[in-house]
Amino acid sequence: MLTRKEQREFKPRIVDAVFAIWPNAAVTQLDTLQPLWSDYGAIVRVHLSDADYEGAQLNRLIAKVISPPQSATHPRGWNSEKSQLRKLRSYQVERYFYQRYANACPDSHRLPRCYGSEGVDGNVVLLLEDLDVEYPRRQDHLDLTGVRRCLHWLASFHAHFLSKRDGNLWERGGYWYLATRSDEFAVMPEGPLKQAASAFDGLLAECEFQTLLHGDAKVANFCFSPTLEKVAAVDFQYVGQGCGIQDVAYLLGSCLSEQTLWRHETELLNEYGQSLVAMLEQKQPATKAREVADAWVSLYAVAGADFHRFLSGWSPGHKKLTAYSEDLVARALQCVDNHS
Repeated sequence: MLTRKEQREFKPRIVDAVFAIWPNAAVTQLDTLQPLWSDYGAIVRVHLSDADYEGAQLNRLIAKVISPPQSATHPRGWNSEKSQLRKLRSYQVERYFYQRYANACPDSHRLPRCYGSEGVDGNVVLLLEDLDVEYPRRQDHLDLTGVRRCLHWLASFHAHFLSKRDGNLWERGGYWYLATRSDEFAVMPEGPLKQAASAFDGLLAECEFQTLLHGDAKVANFCFSPTLEKVAAVDFQYVGQGCGIQDVAYLLGSCLSEQTLWRHETELLNEYGQSLVAMLEQKQPATKAREVADAWVSLYAVAGADFHRFLSGWSPGHKKLTAYSEDLVARALQCVDNHS
């Protein structure tokens, strides 16, 4: 939780950012919702009056305040300079992504509109749409219907950004890819998983079809309408190039039990593949949609094994290191052999 002193320090930054966009607005209330990971700032709900957006009265928004601490902490002890630089870069990427792309995204992959941002000396205030107006529900697990809706969101996002390259985003999407996790890799136990890590990474990087990944597509970063029929997503710090199946593997592991994954893996991968084909035919008609879907789905085990590799170094004994994820590793090792 933020201290009262920290909350007071954020207030003038937020108010200044609001006034830079709406000089005549009044900030009537600030509600701190949560701190950012490793105390890098806070998420704050801003209530305001006399602010207009596209001809409509705007009564509230979300301010994401990025204020890096002088001495960073990490819940699991990963406090190296490399880790801190990665976090700082992630917020730069997110700010750019919101400013450059957010307002042009369709409802099929809904995300917060960006009203603007202000920043100086590494401190940034992002002013974003408050999705709680339409999408107030958060989930820590999903039934199959809910998972399908998130898979459709991902399919739309991946189809929309197929072959997109932007040097202001991460060269590789996702927060666990091998080149940025050398510290975690170094402490992994020796064995087939560690030996195959670069091969897993290579299969994903060298896939013919690339898109922009959300990069952190866990269930906690999806927002749902009251009936769970509509979905939106937040937290775009790790957007960058990759195979769409990497987001899919991470999502499924974040919200489904091991038993459900064993039972419904094929069904859910087919659901994503079919949705991806439909979205590509709509958004990228010149693309061979089925080839893209088949190429990505074929790398599902590799994507899951790649995340298993990260967890085994970052947090040995993590609850997501299961018999199911071990099976993904075994299948991924066979995939590597088949490509040798």
